[in-house]
Amino acid sequence: MDIATMRTAARRLLDEDAELPSVEELETLTLLLRGNIMLMIPEVEKATLGLPKDDVPRACALACVGESRMRLGLEPGPGLPAGIAHAQRLARSVNALCDHLENLGGDQA
Repeated sequence: MDIATMRTAARRLLDEDAELPSVEELETLTLLLRGNIMLMIPEVEKATLGLPKDDVPRACALACVGESRMRLGLEPGPGLPAGIAHAQRLARSVNALCDHLENLGGDQA
């Protein structure tokens, strides 16, 4: 799992000066981001093991996992703008999961 590569895909949609993707590119990015989230969720959960139940970083990481799972269950609305907004939400989840994994010391790659 390469966090830098995951962050690059997320930046493709989140950078202020990012060029809008084509419909085909958006489909590819959305699938990639969904896959990244599916890979990151168990890694973040694993990184929280052994932490006290009242540990704040643990609670924040698990809340992020819950929100990311919820976003995986959502479908974009019709049209390119709705698809971009959906993919941007997925990209934010990828970034947040990467942050939590790094903060919990779970990324040794």
